Amino acid sequence: MTDPSARYARAQASRRHPISASFAALQRFELDPFQIEGCHALEEGRSVLVAAPTGAGKTIVGEFAIHLAMREPGDKAFYTTPMKALSNQKFRELQEVYGEGEVGLLTGDTNINGNARVVVMTTEVLRNMLYADSPALRGLRYVVMDEVHYLADRFRGPVWEEVILHLPPAVRLVSLSATVSNAEEFGDWLDTVRGDTAVIVSETRPVPLEQHVLVRGDLLPLFDDRAGVATAQVNQELTRIRSPKGALYENNRRAMEYRSRGDQERRRPHRGGKRPLRPSTAMRIERMDRPQVVELLGRSNLLPAIFFIFSRVGCDAAVQQVRRAGVRLTDTAERDEIRWIIDERMRPLQDEDLGVLGYWEWRDNLERGIASHHAGLLPAFKEVVEELFQRKLVKVVFATETLALGINMPARTVVLEKLEKFNGEARVAITSGEYTQLTGRAGRRGIDVEGHAVVQWTESLDPQAVAALASRRTYPLNSSFRPTYNMAVNLIDQFGRPRAREILESSFAQFQADRAVVGLARQVKEAEASLAGYEKAMTCELGDFAEYSGIRRDLSDAEKLNRADRTAPARIRQQRQNEIQSLRRRMQRHPCHSCPDREDHARWAERYWKLRRRTDRTRRDIETRTGTVARIFDRIIDVLAELDYVTLDDGAASLTAAGRTMRRIYGERDLLVAESLRRGLWRDLDPAGLAALACCLVYEPRRDEAGEYRLPRGPFREALTKTQDLWSRLDDLEQEHHLPGTEAIATGLAQAMNSWARGASLEVVLTEADMAAGDFVRWAKQTIDLLDQLSIVADAGVATTARKALDAVRRGIVAYSSV
Repeated sequence: MTDPSARYARAQASRRHPISASFAALQRFELDPFQIEGCHALEEGRSVLVAAPTGAGKTIVGEFAIHLAMREPGDKAFYTTPMKALSNQKFRELQEVYGEGEVGLLTGDTNINGNARVVVMTTEVLRNMLYADSPALRGLRYVVMDEVHYLADRFRGPVWEEVILHLPPAVRLVSLSATVSNAEEFGDWLDTVRGDTAVIVSETRPVPLEQHVLVRGDLLPLFDDRAGVATAQVNQELTRIRSPKGALYENNRRAMEYRSRGDQERRRPHRGGKRPLRPSTAMRIERMDRPQVVELLGRSNLLPAIFFIFSRVGCDAAVQQVRRAGVRLTDTAERDEIRWIIDERMRPLQDEDLGVLGYWEWRDNLERGIASHHAGLLPAFKEVVEELFQRKLVKVVFATETLALGINMPARTVVLEKLEKFNGEARVAITSGEYTQLTGRAGRRGIDVEGHAVVQWTESLDPQAVAALASRRTYPLNSSFRPTYNMAVNLIDQFGRPRAREILESSFAQFQADRAVVGLARQVKEAEASLAGYEKAMTCELGDFAEYSGIRRDLSDAEKLNRADRTAPARIRQQRQNEIQSLRRRMQRHPCHSCPDREDHARWAERYWKLRRRTDRTRRDIETRTGTVARIFDRIIDVLAELDYVTLDDGAASLTAAGRTMRRIYGERDLLVAESLRRGLWRDLDPAGLAALACCLVYEPRRDEAGEYRLPRGPFREALTKTQDLWSRLDDLEQEHHLPGTEAIATGLAQAMNSWARGASLEVVLTEADMAAGDFVRWAKQTIDLLDQLSIVADAGVATTARKALDAVRRGIVAYSSV
């Protein structure tokens, strides 16, 4: 029975928070304490930061904010996500609750019911609305920022901070984050810039996670059951396998039999002087093939499962491997349902494209209950895989890590084949945060009693290292905020330069830098006390020992340099010898040189100078951290002033006509796009040529991509050359102002995008692009985003061309949307 005092406390809380209580009664599950705490804070009028593990149910708090907004006529709530796929998913979920008329979707390339009271959108869309002072912001009471830990993303993270800084003060913010180690620090910043913010941290998974290591045919517990995860006490059986002796044979009944046979062999007489094979050469632990692993999980009732493979090619190859082995995980009724769903979802796609996309084999794999999931897959295909997995029709998915980023696809089991991945430059071990994010998919609330994480054994696997990954649940959230040209002109337009600097100085990036400065300043203060002590200890009655020790140091440095660089010209070596002789004479003539305690003083002096050098470095570090963001902003303003986007008058700044145009240009190449428009570099382009050039500005080639590419003919090549020359001049200007600049323009997809905009078939375009359909669609949609901006800000001629180009690109698989 429930403790009477606990029942009384709950009853009191329900009376104080009646809206939370009625909302909780509508849910399928009893709310967890952290969810209740979050709802109570919102009902009290506070903002909230909720940091909890994947699958813990953070979104309930966000949904309560929407519930609050819908109670008051005229109030609105926005729900932001980092990805369009997440936005689409949340849009469908909220439509089921509030009806189609009350819920809208804005993702850049999709605009459905944008003036609804509840609108789901990507974070970039909300940032753009704030800068444009959109009428849709009127009545906004709550903003939910799902996956707010994306704030650390190097490319897209700054947008989160822009939104948080610029939302109207009356808007309550609901920040939903994965478990991060510095949630309190992030919460302190939110409290500073958004007002009263409750920080709610939960480390508890609603479905416990069992950790296993798959060794041959055995699923061995990672942790000693008696010790548990909290102590990170590794299963001793795994430790024995890892040992030089134990790692070379199986650690189960077969191993025991082998040891027994080995003992018998050793007792037998040897023929021909030959000794029996040593255990190390007789048997090694072999990795199970994927079909065997799938069948093992099936027998152990551990499906559905997600296998994380850090390679698209590896994911597709895994599906083929399981398919060739004849694995079939579905029954007749499930196959019929799978076929019906595929036929319904794929109806908009053209028949001639299906063969190019590998549709029939993909469909057959789904009917078997297996699929891959990665960024190269056509978005329409990915959505079907996600739906079938959620319906428990697909039992095994081989996925890259992108699947772990918020998509609602929980499994009973997650399998990690390796604990390292290629980061674009080298193979690196995954972090504890990545491990937690990946294994967080294991365990379906309301379905599973526990989730299972399975790491496959490799010869290099260290059970202790795996245990460390599994037991460290958190990773730090660090700001990636940096001012951009677009941000600068928008801030100046809305607030003026002085206020803009204040806003930037209140960013999380500066907040973190300032906190670090506090620690560094403490170090300097402690060092100054030590320096004073060292200075006193080396005091000499005969003279200034600090001066004397300085001469000794200069002499020592000069002698080292002379010994190290023996290849210097004779003239230089002679100058150095003269300097050494001069320093030696000064040292010998100094009063302290004849002090009987000279070497004792010298030891203290050495400590003094070492600490002094270290302290000076710390002071320089403090100087570079203080006001960092505002200094970058000032450099950006200087570049904009030099190019006549802003005019400066006694420190104040105001926008020119060109600056006002730049307010609506977003992206990494905002300055290049604005300058190209101002100089009329793209006026002679036709729609296909403009689409190709826009693609060059958004496309980011793979690291291994190199070589010459076939380019569209005609005016495109001249426009491209002029744009590349302009990029080079702007890059030089940025270097002069100590700004990082941008990567060179990439032309690898220009010909394919040009062909697509001219109506070429999908087969021709994918051949020209030499990339997967999903990748082409992603770059095409980014091209559409830029063309949409051009259609708004360019002069009439280019704007018309941009609109035609946009329509030409948005067709076929690019235009497909399940929403």
